[in-house]
Amino acid sequence: MNLVQQIIDRAKSNKQRIVLPEATEERTLRAADRVLAEDIADLILIGNPDEIHQLAKEWGLQHIDKATLIDPENNPKSEEYAELLTELRKKKGMTIEKARELVKNPLYLGCMIIKTEGADGQISGALSTTGDTLRPALQIIKCSPGITCVSGAMLLITKQPQFGEDGILVVGDVAVTPMPDAAQLSQIAVCTAQTARSVAGFDDPRVAMLSFSTKGSATHEVVDKVIEATRLAKELDPTLKVDGELQADAALVPSVGQKKAPGSEIAGHANVLVFPNLEVGNIGYKLVQRLGDAEALGPILQGIARPVNDLSRGCSVDDIYKMVAITACQAMDAKK
Repeated sequence: MNLVQQIIDRAKSNKQRIVLPEATEERTLRAADRVLAEDIADLILIGNPDEIHQLAKEWGLQHIDKATLIDPENNPKSEEYAELLTELRKKKGMTIEKARELVKNPLYLGCMIIKTEGADGQISGALSTTGDTLRPALQIIKCSPGITCVSGAMLLITKQPQFGEDGILVVGDVAVTPMPDAAQLSQIAVCTAQTARSVAGFDDPRVAMLSFSTKGSATHEVVDKVIEATRLAKELDPTLKVDGELQADAALVPSVGQKKAPGSEIAGHANVLVFPNLEVGNIGYKLVQRLGDAEALGPILQGIARPVNDLSRGCSVDDIYKMVAITACQAMDAKK
């Protein structure tokens, strides 16, 4: 069974409530119909119900009636949400008038539903920017305890079973934080390992903190950052299996790991890779995807107390469908 099917089966086993705030967008509604047909998640669709029903009829979608539809312009909980949002953001100058307008915004409304425990996760981005997706999540749901930065992980499904976990690697950050400091990098390590557990199903995440140096083979302030981040990651999660600094070959190839970092339980056996900055991460995963013919799933946002994921505006119906299952797996883990 491939990884995508495992993720879908895990989502089906414990259905979560996922909000789709861009419900009148064609790809989103088509993906919702497929999710509902396969009983992967309980969906909350935000948009004008008449318009959603009309579009579903026009596109031949037969399962939308299984979803909960919420009209942002005529929502009986609007005032309750506005009062809560005012309280949450009062130190930032939020007024009740401004809050009343914001809770009509589907992205804010979805986060308010999650905040009041009416849903477990949210996906947007087919129409919205990453900033628009993240802003309400950080203002309303906020980061997980002990975490101050959001990051993005990618699942790389390669055709090289000798690497990672039968050819599967989880890598981060590839999407959000351009130049993390040591503390942020340590948080990215912990969060990416958690994504490896909750989404990829890894029983034993083994984290390599990547650099151009292995165990002092080079000296530079950026190497020092990775060394410090490794130390901080162990403090943040004492159970985490992590080592660094390691070059990529030392992290992945047992013979190279043994030679360059003898005695390391991670060197040569890593299944989670943490890049020193976003530039390296984004370039690195795309090279593996294109030159190595790997499948890349994500980015999966991590570090938020409840999962809120961002889509590319060029996403496909299949991308959204898979992201619903991924978000459901994250939501299950967030409840533990």
